[in-house]
Parts: sequence; structure tokens; C-alpha cells
Amino acid sequence: MLTAIVLAAGSSRRMGRNKLLLPYGGKPLLAHVVRSVLSAHVGSVIVVTGYEAERTENILKGLEITLVYNPHFEEGMTSTIQTGVAAAGGDGYMICLSDMALIDPDEYRFLKNTFNKQVLHDKACIIQPTHDNQTGNPVIFSAAWREAILEHAEPEGCKSILRAHPENLYQVEMRSASILQDVDWPDDYDRLSRSF
Repeated sequence: MLTAIVLAAGSSRRMGRNKLLLPYGGKPLLAHVVRSVLSAHVGSVIVVTGYEAERTENILKGLEITLVYNPHFEEGMTSTIQTGVAAAGGDGYMICLSDMALIDPDEYRFLKNTFNKQVLHDKACIIQPTHDNQTGNPVIFSAAWREAILEHAEPEGCKSILRAHPENLYQVEMRSASILQDVDWPDDYDRLSRSF
């Protein structure tokens, strides 16, 4: 079983306001993403909050998730990943970005199924989605990487773990560019809003 860890702790500095609360498809962006993850039935879902945690958590009331607060969210994405992994169980961790609204449940499910097949052959597998020769998210780490993630010192994510272990990295070509499309800047949000 996987645990999906949705990273929702950042302060959205480039957006200039909390992007996770912006409307998309009639609901806040974060609520849309979490509902997509839940609809995929990948396993349990942890949402890690930080910046404006109370407002963020309020928009998720009633959903079957576990909320975990990262008091060190200002230190970077790695601290949020570590907070989620420390609270997670299961055979692996699907690290989901909270601003990737175009990924649909079928894509999350496809990645889960890919992991479930690969982990039978490599207990330390890492699954990374790609599209048109570009790498995207969510990445799935086998639970074999738990301690490496918890001890990871780089502040902005775990990409160096992937680079250091190509023998365990399995890249999966996805059918759409949704796994590449996050929302960092106002122009990104404008494009996303037009896509709905």
C-alpha cells in the first residue's frame, strides 16, 4: 500500500498570495488536487500544511485525509517531505505537489500500479513520470528510502537521491503534459484557469 503525501506548506512567494486557496473549477486549488488524489485510491492520504495552516486545513474539512503540520516549512520543501514521510506508513510514498491541478485520478492510479509491479522486482524502486523527455511529478519512493529521505540535508527536495541511484530509478512515460504543469507565477494560474 502507498501513502500519498500532498505538500501544502509553502508560502507561494512567487504568486504573491496563497495559491492553494485560489479558485479552480469551483473550489480552492488545493481541494481540487486532494480530491483527485483521493479519487485515485492510491492508499492513505497525508496533507502536510505550514503557511496559513488554519486556512489551508479549513478547505479540506470532511475529506478522508490525515493533516500534519510542518513547523519548519520556511526551511524548504525537504522539511515538508520529511514531515509527511515521518507520519506515513506503507510500502512507498507518492510525493504529490499541491498545485498540479491537471493531473487526473487515472494518472495517479497508473503510477500507483506501475510502482506495485516494479516493487516486486526492486524493493528500493523509485518511479518518476516523464513526458516528451522531461521529468515531472509525482515521484514515488519505495519505503526502502525512508531513512535516506528523513536524513536528507538539501532544502529543496530529494532530486539528488534520484541522481545518485539510477539503478533504482524507473522513468514512466505519461500520456499528457499534466505531470509537468505546476502553478508558481500569476501567468501560470491564468493559463490554468483558462484550461478548465
